[in-house]
Amino acid sequence: MFDALSDRLEAAWKKLRGQDKISQSNIQDALREVRRALLEADVNLQVVKDFIAEVEAKAQGSEVIAGVRPDQQFIKIVYDELVQVMGEENVPLAEIKDKTTVVLMAGLQGTGKTTATAKLALHLRKINRSCLLVATDVYRPAAIDQLITLGKQINVPVFEMGSDADPVEIARQGVERARAEGINTVIVDTAGRLQIDQDMMAELARIKSTIEPDETLLVVDAMTGQEAANLTRTFHEQIGITGAILTKMDGDSRGGAALSVRQISGAPIKFVGVGEKVEALQPFYPDRMASRILGMGDVLTLVEKAQEEIDIADAEKMQEKMLSAKFDFTDFLKQLRLMKNMGSLGGIMKLIPGMGKLSDDQLKQGETQLKRCEAMINSMTKQERKDPELLASSPSRRRRIASGSGYKESDVSKLVADFQKMRSLMQQMGQGNFPGMPGMFGGGMGNPLAAGNRPAPGWRGYPGGAPPAKKKKKEKKKKGFGTL
Repeated sequence: MFDALSDRLEAAWKKLRGQDKISQSNIQDALREVRRALLEADVNLQVVKDFIAEVEAKAQGSEVIAGVRPDQQFIKIVYDELVQVMGEENVPLAEIKDKTTVVLMAGLQGTGKTTATAKLALHLRKINRSCLLVATDVYRPAAIDQLITLGKQINVPVFEMGSDADPVEIARQGVERARAEGINTVIVDTAGRLQIDQDMMAELARIKSTIEPDETLLVVDAMTGQEAANLTRTFHEQIGITGAILTKMDGDSRGGAALSVRQISGAPIKFVGVGEKVEALQPFYPDRMASRILGMGDVLTLVEKAQEEIDIADAEKMQEKMLSAKFDFTDFLKQLRLMKNMGSLGGIMKLIPGMGKLSDDQLKQGETQLKRCEAMINSMTKQERKDPELLASSPSRRRRIASGSGYKESDVSKLVADFQKMRSLMQQMGQGNFPGMPGMFGGGMGNPLAAGNRPAPGWRGYPGGAPPAKKKKKEKKKKGFGTL
């Protein structure tokens, strides 16, 4: 989503490389590139003006720290201002103690409001908050059926009274049902229109005054750019909202909505939708989003994704097997499937510092190689998966696997050879040795964290040149995710 913006900002940093200090003259070209980057990302014009003015003032008044290049310091200034513009910190969804929390969902038609309602319910269920969905959209064909289907998919009950009932009465009875049953959170899905009109606003106002929600969330399509911020402001002025959910952030939106909503509307972004699946909803963290925009990755989100899919005890057992060279093809296949559950290879790589610049061709090649590995492992017997040495010493077994998976014997031989090298390497790492890693992807991507693929020292705002790869290893080891 932020690829174009990141590339433009990269051009801005280049304007300051080779300079010995930040000055009025040498930051003008960089500021011009930043301004162009934000405008092309469809950020609101007033937000761009204020942003540039703040960055310029802070850059001119800053002293360059010893050992930090001017371009690195400028990146830090831009990063801090991005965080400031997007809200500084995550604003969690309200939870009223000893009382049912009422959440009212609003938005235009086509923004993904009904799906966002189900996504929010699933997110809350994952953190042990019971939910009830209330279907009040009696106008859009099959809107109620859609919410019921999504509710069954995520195992969350849906309250509905059909398409002939009054939406206000549906909302009132739905909230009463949730309170009577002691449900933690009730989420009311409302009707949208193709554009803002008085009928929709009047109905929303009646529903809000009747159920008195603790949260009123506006669902906004990120593809609408700066118009998303104007829409949020209009709803806030007429209805009063407590936050926004940006949907379709995984699409080809240019990022303007994420940078404009808070400044223009005053309402924080609380969640972002990053895919069509009901699991694809993430809390919005301004500092993490700024890090992604600047191409620095997002390790915390990556760890959280891993935590959702991986059992800590299993991860520790797997780590022990890897370091003692007992890691086998069954374990490797399990790791591949866990990674699939976390999302696409491209999506995961963008969260790793330094990996966001991999080309689409490299990512596709990596995806292809992973599929090849999985197909060949699926053609192995349980005994062969458990004891890779059987394959290393038996050409007939390799030929059978090649025939079963649709690949050549040489492909199977390379997989086995690379796997054995990797096991040997892991054992050496367990003994405190850190030799170069072999390419497990058949020479396509190689190992993403191999020395030749690391960013240059001092890359993208890492003063002192600490390679992001080392930071990632420490994070994984501390959290117990060394098997990913």
